[in-house]
Amino acid sequence: MLDRKTLKTYNRRKWETIIAATFAYALYYVCRLSMGVLKQPIIDAGLLSATQLGIVGACLYWTYAVGKLINGFLADSANIRRFMATGITISIAMNLIMGILGVSASSGTVGNTILFSLFCVLWAANGWAQSMGAPACIVAMSRWLPLKTRGTFYGIFSASHNIGEGLSFVFVGSIVAAFGWLWGFFGAALAGVVGLVIVLLFFHNSPESKGLSAIEVLSGEMTEEEYEREKDNLIKGAADAKAAARDETRRMQKQVIKNPGVWVLAAASAFMYMSRYAINEWGTIFLQETKGYDLAEAATIIGINPVFGIIGTVVSGWLSDVLFKGDRRYPAFVAGLLESIALALFLYGGPAKWVNILAMVLFGIAIGVLISFLGGLMAIDLVSRKASGAALGIVGVASYAAAGLQNIITGVLMDTNATAGAHDFTYVSMFWLGAAIISFLLPMLNWKRKQQVIA
Repeated sequence: MLDRKTLKTYNRRKWETIIAATFAYALYYVCRLSMGVLKQPIIDAGLLSATQLGIVGACLYWTYAVGKLINGFLADSANIRRFMATGITISIAMNLIMGILGVSASSGTVGNTILFSLFCVLWAANGWAQSMGAPACIVAMSRWLPLKTRGTFYGIFSASHNIGEGLSFVFVGSIVAAFGWLWGFFGAALAGVVGLVIVLLFFHNSPESKGLSAIEVLSGEMTEEEYEREKDNLIKGAADAKAAARDETRRMQKQVIKNPGVWVLAAASAFMYMSRYAINEWGTIFLQETKGYDLAEAATIIGINPVFGIIGTVVSGWLSDVLFKGDRRYPAFVAGLLESIALALFLYGGPAKWVNILAMVLFGIAIGVLISFLGGLMAIDLVSRKASGAALGIVGVASYAAAGLQNIITGVLMDTNATAGAHDFTYVSMFWLGAAIISFLLPMLNWKRKQQVIA
């Protein structure tokens, strides 16, 4: 039994870490999604085409995909506070440089080919930097949280995706509407600076780094004696405790790679991310070109979906822990079905504002659940706590490789089906909806697969 002082210290540091992860990663996100708001103004300015912007977006997602796999493995053994701070600093710098390039291109100093090439390189670097954020936060969940409440807190953290998306559309969209698109990148960089400050002040590496016992002891999963005995057993035959811990982490990570359930979830998440980022990256243009909305109106409507996504993420984690005893299968299936219905309503439901708002409300709630479950938690449930970063890395590489592929396919379909400057979204809509349907059917392959025992 923990004494009152230790328990108070643990709870304070735990909540600081969870809240810091949630809001810092939300601001981190703004540095990634700024381009989604800026695409139409860049096209209207004649600087880049839809296909070129699709390739630029894909560069971020593909480096993010590879980076999330590698950084997921690295984060399991890293000082996650430094890890996350490094990533967000690089991301801030990339947005600042792209803003400067945008100013130069608008004045005619930088031509189309050079601008396109530099945007690809810089946005790819931003993708790698962005890939350092989520693994650090997920490892923080494992280091600070008991197994039996992990779903609840993971749901709270997953709201960061939705908060970040909402800020991207509302905050960056407002800046662009008020001052012009050139200021969009600078606004995103400012949001990143705030996130960096939060990380440095409130995001903690581990309980041990704050003078506390390991989470296994703090949560009551082990006694201090049992934990020390297990650690001693690992150290036997190793040069030191750190080497033993690294060896054990590598062994657990190899088991993750061999786990077919993780790969099924990675595939499901990949298709879900196609439909998710289709709306985030191209939804604003879709509303402008097919339904006659202006930029501010379109960005505001798309910005509704992440706001309601917060409800999906927070409530889903708690319900799956309390009502379903850690079983995420049924709520994930229902959320996937709801996402497909909402997307169909958005794509084919007509121009009425209430229809599109309703579609984004339902889409946001569904995606909020799916980001939490398919995007990480269901895979983490299948593996050891010591390899949670590796599981997230595998799911992440599939998810963002697919998001990048979606960006290119959407851009090409738009440009090859354009008439007199107007884009035809018929085949684009079929592609987006098909991805959503596949994403909620795939996890059914995992319904009989065992997860960790959550005591």
